[in-house]
Amino acid sequence: MSRYFAEFIGTFVLVFGGCGSAVLAGGKIGFIGVSLAFGLSLLAMAYTIGHVSGCHINPAVTLGMFITKKMERRYLLGYWVAQILGAIVAAACLLAIAKGGPNGYDPASLGFAANGYGAHSPGQYGLMAAALAEVILTFFLVLTVIGATDLKAPVGFAGIPIGLVLVLIHLVGIPVTNTSVNPARSIGPALFVGGWALQQLWLFIVAPFAGSILAAAVYNGFRTPTLTVREAEQALPTEQQERLKATGATS
Repeated sequence: MSRYFAEFIGTFVLVFGGCGSAVLAGGKIGFIGVSLAFGLSLLAMAYTIGHVSGCHINPAVTLGMFITKKMERRYLLGYWVAQILGAIVAAACLLAIAKGGPNGYDPASLGFAANGYGAHSPGQYGLMAAALAEVILTFFLVLTVIGATDLKAPVGFAGIPIGLVLVLIHLVGIPVTNTSVNPARSIGPALFVGGWALQQLWLFIVAPFAGSILAAAVYNGFRTPTLTVREAEQALPTEQQERLKATGATS
């Protein structure tokens, strides 16, 4: 259960910190500030819960890690549930704070950092542009996560490139869709906005998953084949030590 609780907390921090910066301070800090808030939230959580759950805090990342055999199937659904619940609770807390301001807050009319296209895109970008942006930007994120956490990558530095690429992704994507690349991040605010946000939510589930699948396929195409710990443990006794070394594990 600890890994699921870690994913819940990590997604809560990401959504509350990132969307909170947009809702409560967006007019003062602008796109750059919001982009940094998302990136710093992910960077902080990578070093806080990474050793517990891997710090996916994003269903698209979890899917990519599963496809590349970096996590077992039995954890997949639990991660997704924890991430979505974390996003919903974060959005609920954020809305409660926003409504406490002198003028209150109406999420339906003010947007509540929900993702959208067409009339609900910050730059009025259409469906095809939004879809392409979300697929490409999710590809950037998931490919970075998979590569930075590979057994052959430098140990202890994964959080830095992952946090930085999320900043880059938001700098590019905020004008187009408010940047999703994360179905849980989209679901949380959309539930409280309702209406158009729920009608357009499908895109911010489908496109990130498509980008994740693409990233996993590309990474599987150029990485050096490796064995999982489970495969190494199933080897003959005379081969176990060698196979475990190949996974980076110890006997």
